[in-house]
Amino acid sequence: MSTTDLTSPTPPATTPPDAVGSDRWYLSSAPIVRALVHLCVPMAAAMIVGAVYNVVNAGVVGSLHDNTLLAAVTLGTPVLGLVMAVGGVFGVGGGALVARLLGAAENDPAEATKIRHVSSFALWGSVVAGAVLGVAGLLLLQPLVTLLGADAATAAATSTYVAVMLAFVPVLAAAFCLEQLVRAEGASRQVMSALIGSTVANLALDLVFVLVLHWGVAGVALATGLSNLAVVAWFAAWLTRHSAHMSLAPRWFTLSPAVLRPVLGVGVGELLQASFLIVTSLVLNNLAAAYGDGPLAAMGVAVRIAQVPEFLLMGVTLGVLPLLAYAYGKGDRGRLAAALRVSALTVGGVGLFFAVAVFLVRDQVVTAFVADPAVLTIGATILTAQLVAMVANGFAGLLTSLFQATGRSVPAVVMSVSQGVLFVPVVLLGNLWFGLPGIVWALTVTEVVVCLVGVGLLVATRGAIERGLAEGSPARAEEALEHAEP
Repeated sequence: MSTTDLTSPTPPATTPPDAVGSDRWYLSSAPIVRALVHLCVPMAAAMIVGAVYNVVNAGVVGSLHDNTLLAAVTLGTPVLGLVMAVGGVFGVGGGALVARLLGAAENDPAEATKIRHVSSFALWGSVVAGAVLGVAGLLLLQPLVTLLGADAATAAATSTYVAVMLAFVPVLAAAFCLEQLVRAEGASRQVMSALIGSTVANLALDLVFVLVLHWGVAGVALATGLSNLAVVAWFAAWLTRHSAHMSLAPRWFTLSPAVLRPVLGVGVGELLQASFLIVTSLVLNNLAAAYGDGPLAAMGVAVRIAQVPEFLLMGVTLGVLPLLAYAYGKGDRGRLAAALRVSALTVGGVGLFFAVAVFLVRDQVVTAFVADPAVLTIGATILTAQLVAMVANGFAGLLTSLFQATGRSVPAVVMSVSQGVLFVPVVLLGNLWFGLPGIVWALTVTEVVVCLVGVGLLVATRGAIERGLAEGSPARAEEALEHAEP
């Protein structure tokens, strides 16, 4: 890892960092549509491959014809979400701050000298936090499994899956954090290559561990951990060789408020969101389990299928974040507005197209993974509800990216926690009033409301964002560093 002192002259590069066609050029001055294609298409491709993997992975586990194993993976999913959120606390917050500082550096090059501290803090903070979480989870494994909703039939398989995942928590958190840091450089193609390569390796290991070695859900978790270890090595090597400003060396680690506050101020929303998602998943799993293993297995299959178009939209909303942050840090109001407008049109168009397409073939798709007629029926219904929720979630995700990119920590946190806060009463009332259909459609109702909350927050914070754009670049960067307020 690089230990170059960034206060000294940067070694000469083969091409200027902002040369036409370079990653920095796409952030700084490329036409908006071209910039979005560069940033979002590779991200969307990687997310789609990951979603397809989830579907194929469900098929691999489903090929064992044991609903207990499929239910165990579904029950353990919240743990993986929490781990990614730990990496997101440092990665999303750190990546957004890095992109803002890169934009500010166009007017004041001294701003770039802070980036090495941000990147080191983000990486090692995620590793340490991941290690603490992993150890705590292993020490409390049995209560955790019970809390996840496992019953006597699924407890053993769920314990095995969760235990292996917890052992890899520092690796998983670091992988997600480094992904965000590389994306902050505008290097979306490199992120795509790493994620697709990891997905292919994960699938190959799944086939070996599950179908050849017969390790069951332990093999699924081990494959995930090992493939993410390769991702960490890939991203660390790329940043060391290609980043002019980042350093992953521990000696640049700092707990300075100028780094700590903006990174955690934005990133903590990821952790709160995951925490609420765990609560909602626990409530959902326990409510659905009361209707038998069939609905729970159908839910796992339907969610994985819906993730294909949903991850495509996430590729857009995540891919545009560095562009929004860079434009804000630079003070380019026109570029920020144009990027937001084109992204919104893309989310709306793509979301509706795929929602309709998948809806039309939902029965055939679900049939490919389950043969039980009862599971097939409820699976198709759940998939329909997921597709409607996907469109609203796409717009909510775009608004969240805007708040994160501009350092609006309070709106970002509100967006992150509102789903969890709203979902619990909605699903409880839905179950009370409508039974299983009420559970199925609870997420759809919640996502629509969250999207409307995001629109209200945008109206409320628009003036603050405009004032930030009107200030000088260094002052704006310091505002993001010191205040991070709505």
